[in-house]
Amino acid sequence: MLAAAGESGVPAVRVWAPGRSLAFGRRDAHADGYDRAKSVAREHGFPPVERSVGGRAVAYAESTLAFAHAIPLDDARTGLNDRYESAVATVLAALRDAGADVDRGEPPASYCPGDYSVRVAGGGKVAGIAQRVRQDAALVSGCVTVAERGPIRAVLRPVYEALDVPFDPHSVGSVARAGGPADPETVREALEAGFVGDRAADVRDVADLPASDD
Repeated sequence: MLAAAGESGVPAVRVWAPGRSLAFGRRDAHADGYDRAKSVAREHGFPPVERSVGGRAVAYAESTLAFAHAIPLDDARTGLNDRYESAVATVLAALRDAGADVDRGEPPASYCPGDYSVRVAGGGKVAGIAQRVRQDAALVSGCVTVAERGPIRAVLRPVYEALDVPFDPHSVGSVARAGGPADPETVREALEAGFVGDRAADVRDVADLPASDD
């Protein structure tokens, strides 16, 4: 999708449920405790995977959603912060439209800490955002915890211990915890509508897109 956006000049959005897994960032893969962290993830029923964008370990439960916004670029050297700010604003508006009481920011010692996050108002982290930039396009992506906090807290605690990174299990929030829907389909529709906005959308099955190794 990222390659197609760069080649065509047309932005693209995908929101989906990856299924139970634990996605490690590139920094995790170079940590001394990485092998132990992967073993812990498997022991808790979260198959480990590596993602191409930045950030630290993130756990996906059955109701967790991932989103990706592929944006064509004229100049890869500019616009990084603007894209982050736009994504945070979009996620905030979408979740609020769905009925969740959320704010920008995150509590201390949260998973995958970063400046561009969404949290339950006064509570735990709901969504985090990362970005990958190539010469002709950028991929702004993230995840949204819809309902399941318990399994995520249970696996992230020993994973972060293995990676020697601070983590507070109470920092995990969810859309449902913020008063929004526990149904991932409802949240998915809200996120899609937010990222598409007023633009006309050509809906495609991701399985029909050409594969890319990049």
